[in-house]
Amino acid sequence: MINILRPVLELTVVIPGLLLAYLPLNSSLRYSVRKLFGWLLLPSLVLCIAGGFFCYHVRISSAPFLLILTTGAIAIYMISLPVSIWKSGSIALAVCAVFACLNSISRAINAVMISESNLYGHELWFQIPAGLLYNGFCWLFVLLAWYPATHSVHDMAEDENLAQTWYVFWILPLVFIVLNLFMVPRYKGTLYSGRILKGYIIISLTLLLILCLFYTMFLLIADSLNKNAKLQQENHLLNMQQTRYDNLCTAIEETRHARHDMRHHFHQLSAMAENGDLEGIREYLSLTGSRIPSLDMHFCENRAADSVAGYYCELAHRSGIPFQAQMDLPAKVPVDEIDMCLVLSNLLENALEASQKTSPSRRHIKITAYLYAEHLILIQVSNPYDGEIREKNGIFQSSKRKGNGIGLQSVRRICEKNGGADSFTYKDGIFTAKVMLHD
Repeated sequence: MINILRPVLELTVVIPGLLLAYLPLNSSLRYSVRKLFGWLLLPSLVLCIAGGFFCYHVRISSAPFLLILTTGAIAIYMISLPVSIWKSGSIALAVCAVFACLNSISRAINAVMISESNLYGHELWFQIPAGLLYNGFCWLFVLLAWYPATHSVHDMAEDENLAQTWYVFWILPLVFIVLNLFMVPRYKGTLYSGRILKGYIIISLTLLLILCLFYTMFLLIADSLNKNAKLQQENHLLNMQQTRYDNLCTAIEETRHARHDMRHHFHQLSAMAENGDLEGIREYLSLTGSRIPSLDMHFCENRAADSVAGYYCELAHRSGIPFQAQMDLPAKVPVDEIDMCLVLSNLLENALEASQKTSPSRRHIKITAYLYAEHLILIQVSNPYDGEIREKNGIFQSSKRKGNGIGLQSVRRICEKNGGADSFTYKDGIFTAKVMLHD
């Protein structure tokens, strides 16, 4: 009766295979781990045991039932993940390829056991020791692959820069699966020949080593490409921020010059008024009026933050967007003024662009900024939004182009550099950004 374990052991390898397949995408699960355990792992175990009983009593090979069970498990695995079928399918095939190589090695060990016990090739399944060894190999591989699967492979799977790689990656594991199936002898007695058995063992081990080598090389290449892409993105981000800061400084400087020139304009107008030259006054006002910005609001004592808020306040007023500011920042702040201005400009620019896309009745921008405990700057900006906000793993996607958003990514980078913190929430049509800058 103990022989009933033989087909069961062949089928239960589906469970470590499922676990290994989920490790690289553990942060992209559509359902909770508890639900997946109840809906997938437990039914799979029940099906493995039931399938083993059926194969034992009918005296048929477990291979057809294993194929059906594996296909069903892969289908449910792909459905349970909100990623492309190319990515989830490639990872599932990658696991199947490794387990196919382990199956070939276990088949060779089983053949050695049978030949030593003077049995013949009519045996339907692995011997129980070989079946236990096969399961042990699979679980051992899961343990060995746990760390790289949850770190390096996870980073590669989450990287959108490598999205097109999954369109071709599936070919590699599929080739190894076919090779292992091709190696299965048509007649089992063929495998018990000493010379063929030795060659089978060598080829099985070689295929597994080559497959692991290919996976390692692919992972290293993907990691290198990922680092290069991040460096390019970082350079692009720095260039964008430098350009934005230069433009902002130019606008602030022009505003300061305009305010300074106001005194000279008043002198000129006074002279014209004394001479009674009303027509000259009209022409002079018409000529200089467009050059004098309406940026006459005062928000806080810090000139840099005041200029940034005033600049975006003027842009908001031009678009008919109510701008509400409550800022209490001293003339000298404990954080880098450039970083503080970049955070303010990024948040306000995003708020301005989002508000412009909403209906006029909903438009508004609200900013709060103040000094806390003499060494922290707390900033909060809220604004309405329309449409869907795309976020993946805490990274917001740009609404103007493909890829990650530059503004919020820059804010997070500044917070990380200064040991600060950030929080972005969106609910009921209101997007709220909270930033803490540390000295």
